[in-house]
Amino acid sequence: MVKMADKPDGYEGQGFFATSLDKVIGMARANSLWPLPFATSCCGIEFMATMGATYDLARFGSERLSFSPRQADLLMVMGTIAKKMGPVLKQVYDQMAEPKWVLSVGACASSGGIFDTYSVLQGIDRIIPVDVYVPGCPPRPEQIIEGVMKIQELAKNESLRRRHSEEYKKMLESYNLT
Repeated sequence: MVKMADKPDGYEGQGFFATSLDKVIGMARANSLWPLPFATSCCGIEFMATMGATYDLARFGSERLSFSPRQADLLMVMGTIAKKMGPVLKQVYDQMAEPKWVLSVGACASSGGIFDTYSVLQGIDRIIPVDVYVPGCPPRPEQIIEGVMKIQELAKNESLRRRHSEEYKKMLESYNLT
C-alpha cells in the first residue's frame, strides 16, 4: 500500500485547492532529496545497509543517489575524514547548488571519534556547515533514516528566502563560504 504525503495547509473547496508556494516547494523538496554519499570507514557500510531492501531509504524519496555534487542537494558525510581530505570535502560542498543540506553521520564525521590525532579532522563542522548530526560508532541504519527524516523536516519548513537572509550569510562567512 502506498502512503501519500500529507497535503500542506491551504484552502480547499469543490474542485480546487490553494496554498502558498513556500509550502508546495517545501513538500516537493522534502520528498525528493538526492543524497551524495561521501563515505569512508564503517559508517559507509552502515549507509549501504540503509540503501538495501531491509531498510530501503527509497521509501523516503531518496532513491536516486547522486555521485555528482551538481546534481545533489543532500551531502551525507560518513566516517573518518582526514585533514588532507578536508579541502576535497569543502570543494564538493561548494559545487553543490542551493538549496543544500549536510548530514554528518557517525562519531568520526561529527567530532573525529576515537581518532584524536593530528591527521584526523575533528568534526566536519570546522570546514562546512552541518544541518543534522547522527551519533553513533557506527550508527545503525535506523539512526541514519531518522537523520534523513530530520533533513526532510528542514527542507519542508525552510522559507524560500531563508538562504538570502543576513543570518545565513553571516553563517556562511564564518565558514569562509561567501
